Amino acid sequence: MTATVRHVPITTSNDVAAGPPALEITGLTKVYDDGTLALDDLSLTVPAGGFHGLLGPNGSGKSTLIGIITGLVRGPAGHVKVFGHDAVSDHRLARTMVGLAPQEVHLDRFLTARDVLSFHGRYFGMSKADAIERADELLVSFDLENKAGSRPNRLSGGMRRRLLIARALVHRPRLAILDEPTAGVDLELRHDLWQYLSRIHREEGTTVLLTTHYLEEAEALCGDIAMIREGRIIVEGTVPEIMSRFGAARLEDAYMAAMQENREARGQSPPGVSPPMGSDPVGGQSL
Repeated sequence: MTATVRHVPITTSNDVAAGPPALEITGLTKVYDDGTLALDDLSLTVPAGGFHGLLGPNGSGKSTLIGIITGLVRGPAGHVKVFGHDAVSDHRLARTMVGLAPQEVHLDRFLTARDVLSFHGRYFGMSKADAIERADELLVSFDLENKAGSRPNRLSGGMRRRLLIARALVHRPRLAILDEPTAGVDLELRHDLWQYLSRIHREEGTTVLLTTHYLEEAEALCGDIAMIREGRIIVEGTVPEIMSRFGAARLEDAYMAAMQENREARGQSPPGVSPPMGSDPVGGQSL
């Protein structure tokens, strides 16, 4: 069984690499056609070379934010920059700098593992030879070389997860966005995936933005953390800074304290607790 990873990030917010940040978001608001406010004047900076965690409950705006960064959700121009390039007005160039491993595992079941990777590289403009070479390199890095000729539906759940992350890295993106990469996997495999994620960050210098509901995962891997709730960043800083702020021994305890603090500041009741009769449910506003 793999030992627990204690990852040392390349940079944190106190040690920013030269040049523009990997991700710079300023005053981003997103309202869907049905009136849902998904992002509310959100600002966030991810330094180049960092391993950054984005934590928040379901429905907090994480998926919308990732969608706007990667061009999957329509967003306003001028609010999201990837290494200095506007993710909306200069989306073609910005998108080539990002690799996305989504939460749901969607892999073409009619392609081999090698073809899944090499075809993805071709989609991003790599030559056929370079894409195949890179595919073989990643198959080795993720311990999938013996499955190069297998189709995804013939792979175990853990192997499919590794293939999904490898696919995100084929075109050598400068920013890798990993949306709950260990969701639904067992403890041993989760620790194995931590090793892979640490290795690609360390060896390739890839900036990583990680979303996860496993707080021990964020504590082990991330240098900086941003906590999001109802479309706003409510807390951010290094892992030790956040734990110190809330007097917590674990990031999980700090997270719960931060969410409780934000609920109280907005006049909300804890989950599962109804507000007193006659009171407005959310800070004086109707739902």
